[in-house]
Amino acid sequence: RVPFWRDVRIIRLALQVGFVLLLAAAAAALYSNLQANLTRRGIQLGYGFLGSTAGFDIGESLIPFDASRTYGQALVVGFMNTLLLVFWGLIFATLIGVVVGVARLSSNWLVRQAAGIYVNIIRNTPLLIQLMFWYFGIILPLPSVRNAIQLPGPIYVSQRGLYLIAPVPAEGFPAWLPFLGVAALSPLVLHLSFRWMQRRLDRPVSPWFKLSYLLLPIGIATIGLILLPMPPLALSVPELRGLNFRGGLRLSPEFAAMLFGLTTYTAAFIAEIVRAGIQAVSTGQVEAAHALGLNPAQTLRLVIFPQALRVIIPPLTSQYLNLAKNSSLAIAIGFPDLFSVAGTVFNQTGTAIEIILLLMASYLAMSLFTSLLLNTYNRRVQLVER
Repeated sequence: RVPFWRDVRIIRLALQVGFVLLLAAAAAALYSNLQANLTRRGIQLGYGFLGSTAGFDIGESLIPFDASRTYGQALVVGFMNTLLLVFWGLIFATLIGVVVGVARLSSNWLVRQAAGIYVNIIRNTPLLIQLMFWYFGIILPLPSVRNAIQLPGPIYVSQRGLYLIAPVPAEGFPAWLPFLGVAALSPLVLHLSFRWMQRRLDRPVSPWFKLSYLLLPIGIATIGLILLPMPPLALSVPELRGLNFRGGLRLSPEFAAMLFGLTTYTAAFIAEIVRAGIQAVSTGQVEAAHALGLNPAQTLRLVIFPQALRVIIPPLTSQYLNLAKNSSLAIAIGFPDLFSVAGTVFNQTGTAIEIILLLMASYLAMSLFTSLLLNTYNRRVQLVER
């Protein structure tokens, strides 16, 4: 029998326990040093300042905010602004990245070269410089409000931002909420029904049935629009009144510059990931699809892209996380995101450690949630080996 001091399993366990104890001792030493320094300077840690009056305004917020609100509410506004920017940035960056990645492999020389030039220029230029270019070089030199550029929609573009048509709740909106609730739950009900059908029939459900995940919620919401006697939504059209536009949806210059900058920058990296994923698919798969009579669009949608996703998803996760973290550069052009608002709170309260911990926890939560979703999807598209 092997003595315990020579047992490999015990040695491994002892090393792991020792490493954990070493980390705990280092953390305790750092915390003790921090407490000693704070005590020497008469500073106490705590988050009581979150309930104090902020005393400053935030130019752009999804919820009402003024100087009489608290620091905690100011940080919530900044966090919501960051979430809004990251949400739309991920959507547009993914769409542009997929299109450019496919264009990089196009048989058309002009399309292929244009996509390559875009990727090489954007990837090899710092993001901060691109944000400055969008804000100071593109948006601020636009015409004044009175001379705004009118695009179809109507969409008005000026140095004060973009003004779009926006749906707003009308008198019939409360009666439409039950339809929206049923529409939101319908994909879950369909998913459970399809799983039951698959077990009963012992074969997979046709991919065409999965279109109902999108069509059924839209159909339920549309039925509600038709049946209700009063319209639940009304279109708010921007109109020039005095020195500014009234109505519609306004994208501030700072938000527009951040959205354009983050989208174009991240899309360039996503395009290369998509290109690599498509090229990782065996040529024999493409030849087999052509032998079955599939056209290029069908081959890409039904054969190449489903297999390429197994290569695309892991590095795509990293780009999504980078976009969320790069949103902290919004402070350079004055967009009130979480980092910018937290900096203002820190300058007024001097609570550096508490603010840093809140920032770390907020960005960590966004990153972990994004990783959870994409890792879950990645497990679903991976090949199952026996």
